[in-house]
Amino acid sequence: MFSIAIDGPAASGKSTVAKLIAKKYQLTYIDTGAMYRAITLACLLNKININDPHRLGEILQAVKISFEMDGDQQKVLINGHDVSQEIRSMEVTQNVSKVSANLSVRQALVKQQQAIASEEAVVMDGRDIGTVVLPDASLKFYLVASSLVRAQRRYEENLTKGMETQSLEEIEAEIIKRDHYDSNRQHSPLQKAEDAIEMDTSDLSIDQVVEKLSDYIDSIK
Repeated sequence: MFSIAIDGPAASGKSTVAKLIAKKYQLTYIDTGAMYRAITLACLLNKININDPHRLGEILQAVKISFEMDGDQQKVLINGHDVSQEIRSMEVTQNVSKVSANLSVRQALVKQQQAIASEEAVVMDGRDIGTVVLPDASLKFYLVASSLVRAQRRYEENLTKGMETQSLEEIEAEIIKRDHYDSNRQHSPLQKAEDAIEMDTSDLSIDQVVEKLSDYIDSIK
């Protein structure tokens, strides 16, 4: 089954690019980061200690994550309830790395992701798609950008969506902290797959990134 893996650190543009690539080539888009955010939100709402593997296991059994298209927008649902906005909150952002580092959480969600990819052509973005989730993906990309550029993107995104936001400096500090945590976690750390195509998006617009990725996709389709 045809599949595209797009990995990279926080705010490198991978989710936005993945959605546009999915739309352009009529592929199913799977936002793996949203899945980890959904589990994190469920823990926070139910006052679950995210450092307690047993309680995390209970949440995994109780939470059903699904996606639904609303026009051009993809909604994230927990047990049928739209949580697309809630999973982007500052509190979820500050805790998702700890939840995603949990082995039982990763195993459960990776299994779901691989099951979807085995049944339909997908474009999937995350931090371990090319290395763990889809090691045999048809194409693998690894997007990077400077921490300052990524902070500016996150800051502007929060303002555009009318969400609470930290200062630019605080967001950059959080991104650097997240990079370190994701790159050094024990299970499925953030890293570039050996056969992935790396692209620095710091000085590129979203349309330019999509165009460059499309050239690679067109060459093999």
